[in-house]
Amino acid sequence: MTKVPFLSFETMHAPLRKEMTEAFQEVYDSYWYILGEKVTRFEKEYAQFSSSKYSIGVSNGLDALILALKSANIGKGDEVIVPSNTYIATLLAVSNVGATPILVEPNPLTYNIDPQNIAQAITKKTKAIIPVHLYGQPCEMDQILEIANANDLKIIEDNAQAHGAYYKDKMTGNWGHINATSFYPGKNLGALGDAGAITTNDEELCNRILQLRNYGSPKKYYNVEKGYNMRLDELQAALLSVKLKHILNWNNMRKSIAQIYNSELNGIGDLVLPTTVDHAEHVYHLYVVCSSKRDGLSAFLNSNGVGTMVHYPIPPHLQLAYKDLNYSERSFPIAEGLAKNCLSLPIWPGMNENQVDYICKTIK
Repeated sequence: MTKVPFLSFETMHAPLRKEMTEAFQEVYDSYWYILGEKVTRFEKEYAQFSSSKYSIGVSNGLDALILALKSANIGKGDEVIVPSNTYIATLLAVSNVGATPILVEPNPLTYNIDPQNIAQAITKKTKAIIPVHLYGQPCEMDQILEIANANDLKIIEDNAQAHGAYYKDKMTGNWGHINATSFYPGKNLGALGDAGAITTNDEELCNRILQLRNYGSPKKYYNVEKGYNMRLDELQAALLSVKLKHILNWNNMRKSIAQIYNSELNGIGDLVLPTTVDHAEHVYHLYVVCSSKRDGLSAFLNSNGVGTMVHYPIPPHLQLAYKDLNYSERSFPIAEGLAKNCLSLPIWPGMNENQVDYICKTIK
């Protein structure tokens, strides 16, 4: 029986072993492990990659969102519009600064937040919108930007799943006022541990975040506000610099695999394949299908050696952590339907055509 894991790092990391171990050795021998030249170098490289003026390395994706919200002075009494179909970190960031997450349903075809629903959710308390480029597909940022500008709202992109994606020839992570991303190991650009970054074109916001991530200190032992310890460390920065050189090639591999899935699985059973919005370049962090027979399909694939996952089985509004928002089943039927029916198939750089063909034949 052929075995295809849901995710494998081997084909990505094996060719990089020499570069990665040399990067580790450089950090080890530098005797400088916090906020040194490796972080500075990666910040410049990632800013250039994302077409942003500034990039600030931080400890992880959740902290990136928290710092982005704090730098925009969002807190108690404020509302932030977020998608109902997202990983819970998007909501946790809003809660952690004292604000209230206001959930908005996605477009049922793209799974991303629906701009038409955003407009209806705005109140006098609304201060920001967090569009999440889910599964690697860009949101319809021109429409969201138009709504934000008309209502004097900040846009904070959650770009954790869409490194290198484009919407209308502009890269995600460069549309908002300030934008957060994660380099969790499984992301398109992944560290070998937790790591994250913030991008912005606003120098004032950049300087505020540099201060907030380091105990509220612009200068050692001088603390001008209550900050955090949310710094990217030298080792992860050095490793990310190595991997950043390969992300475009890895993204192209993901797209090639997605094209095979799109061709081979079209019209099979009741499978609903990903729909890419016009003018968007999807980078397929995940390849997500939907089926009313999701659980049976997943069990069958697993029994035949194909790893699958569900992203995400419980929508945020039904998590115990958010029982205080007083939502119930059917509060967000689109998000709940996706949670019941969606299934993520293997898609990772280095998958070969035989593996993809085996997955498609097994599904058929």
